[in-house]
Amino acid sequence: MNSISTKLKTGDEVIVIAGKDIGKKGTLRQILKAKNRGIVTGINMVKKHTRPNPDMGITGGIVEQEAPINLSNLAIWNPKSKSKDKIKVSEDKNGKKIRLFKSDNKEIK
Repeated sequence: MNSISTKLKTGDEVIVIAGKDIGKKGTLRQILKAKNRGIVTGINMVKKHTRPNPDMGITGGIVEQEAPINLSNLAIWNPKSKSKDKIKVSEDKNGKKIRLFKSDNKEIK
């Protein structure tokens, strides 16, 4: 499986557009390029059963954590228009690449 390039970056505010968490927003914490997936805070929560390990101070039990979600199920959130948006790549005056919201051509911070 080849890694697919994405215009999303870690720290972007994203919204889920497909799956069980549709409509939820979160911050993209990590991108797993090889698997074309990303980890978003508070999205795709799963329960993981952990064993106790007294040497490391782990008590054990059932822990909730974020699981990776496919990048195709995520869209960037535009706070101005309060909706999902697409990303357009352009160059500024100095020739440096910048990312813009496609709907209103404002730069993504």
